[in-house]
Amino acid sequence: MIQVCLNGPRGATDGAVVPLSPEALADSAAEAVAAGATDIHVHPKTPCGQDSLSPRVLAPTLEAIRTRVSVPVGVTTGAWAEPDPEARLERVRSWTVLPDHASVNWHEPGAEEVAAALLERGVGVEAGIWSGTDGATRFAASPLGPMVLRVLAEVTDTSAQTAEETARGLLADLGPAFGRPVLLHGEDGGAWPVLRLAGRLGLATRIGLEDTLVLPDGERAASNAGLVTEALRQYGRSRR
Repeated sequence: MIQVCLNGPRGATDGAVVPLSPEALADSAAEAVAAGATDIHVHPKTPCGQDSLSPRVLAPTLEAIRTRVSVPVGVTTGAWAEPDPEARLERVRSWTVLPDHASVNWHEPGAEEVAAALLERGVGVEAGIWSGTDGATRFAASPLGPMVLRVLAEVTDTSAQTAEETARGLLADLGPAFGRPVLLHGEDGGAWPVLRLAGRLGLATRIGLEDTLVLPDGERAASNAGLVTEALRQYGRSRR
């Protein structure tokens, strides 16, 4: 599985190529799926470009994307979008249009409660386990572990030289991960090395303008679709 992460917390300062509005996100999603992406992760944005968990922001984004693609669409529940755990929980409970899945970063305060609320509403949970945090330890002790859709193993080491080693350490920390599928991905300088490792290990992965703005040769990416096309090439080569 190749998931496309359309925008992440990036904004206008990262360049016009990053989609922000519902219409731009829908266009980018359609192009990425045509290029081979089989799942979508998106950060709905306010008109000023800030990540938001508000139902008034989430609904038009999901609806716009779903008019263009038929693959699953997921969203973030990151604490940066709503720092207060109680307010974040209430946001999730107030959603009027539901995503197919949502990522929950297990090291963040209130993660268990947010994940439980999502599961109660029939939304799949991607358990976000970041390297350099206690997320793996917390997840291993969680009664919700067997119920998550998959584990999103996120390598926050952005060094091209050490990201693969960090990824292997994170996977070791995760252990059996309750037998749930694992999606392994990296960020910025670590994005491509970790994607190739995912290919060698036969794990799901993701790519997109949230994770990196450049192609493996350092050239600026023109679109999410371009990143997906190159990711499939790199992933395929790694499997040989």
